[in-house]
Amino acid sequence: MTNLGDLAARTAAADPARPLLTFYDDGTGEWVELSGNTFANWVSKTANLLVDGCGLGPGDAALVAVTPHWQTAAILVGCWAAGLSVESDGDVAFASAPVESSATDRFFLGLAAMGMPYRGELPDGWLDYISEVRPHGDHFRTGPPADPAYFGETHAAVLDRATARAKELGIPANGRVLVDVTTYPDPVDWLLAPLTASASIVLCKDVDATTLRRRAETERAGLTLS
Repeated sequence: MTNLGDLAARTAAADPARPLLTFYDDGTGEWVELSGNTFANWVSKTANLLVDGCGLGPGDAALVAVTPHWQTAAILVGCWAAGLSVESDGDVAFASAPVESSATDRFFLGLAAMGMPYRGELPDGWLDYISEVRPHGDHFRTGPPADPAYFGETHAAVLDRATARAKELGIPANGRVLVDVTTYPDPVDWLLAPLTASASIVLCKDVDATTLRRRAETERAGLTLS
């Protein structure tokens, strides 16, 4: 049985230097490209933050209230790698806007370009995710899937749903897919479905529709979901 935390590594296994996730934010001008190796480092840092920094593991839950972003992807996969389920609240919370949470450990994401720390005033009781995650190790060994994984669903159920969704959307195996997250905000669509097809992802936020076709051509995306 596959742990959802292993999907990105499985996709990157054939060529870890190949772009795994490319992120564009047309609203801010941010552009980031992460290879399989680089993305794995962020996932490992997040998992190590949860396990070593927060003392969490299988049986614990996380709230991930973060807009679609490359950092969101790393947090979700990091949670699953560490054995946490993603729920409507939990023992740890990640948020990019003020949100109510009973979590003991709470991390705020400013989503600054190039993964820079948040320079604004943090909400009371929240720590900056980037500042806290960076010191943690770049390697983490994913264990067997710990259920539930995602809003009460098992790893197997989410994997089946994402695999079916990849077929519905026509995501090509081992291909490259461009996704407009305004149209497809569900991480099952913008993250898990492509990974089940071993496809690399071009994630676009606040898309300028006039440049979308050219971007798909430049990024050599075989499918555009917009």
